[in-house]
Amino acid sequence: MKTTDVTGWETAVLDGGPADGVRMKVPDRPRVIQVTHSCQIEAAPHGLRAEGVYVYRRDCSVTSEPLRYGFDMASP
Repeated sequence: MKTTDVTGWETAVLDGGPADGVRMKVPDRPRVIQVTHSCQIEAAPHGLRAEGVYVYRRDCSVTSEPLRYGFDMASP
């Protein structure tokens, strides 16, 4: 595995879905990245939160930076 620095962090980009084009640094080439987005709740008990969950899966055919993660519309 080729890394950009001693810590093993690599640049990755998300393809498709609500986070299309987002770039980030990831350690150790995770297979899946989970993206969350806060939702607004109406008339909920104090402290209750809701988040939308979106899953991106690594494209294993990409072996150099930027790593690519595609939106998995069937997840979670």
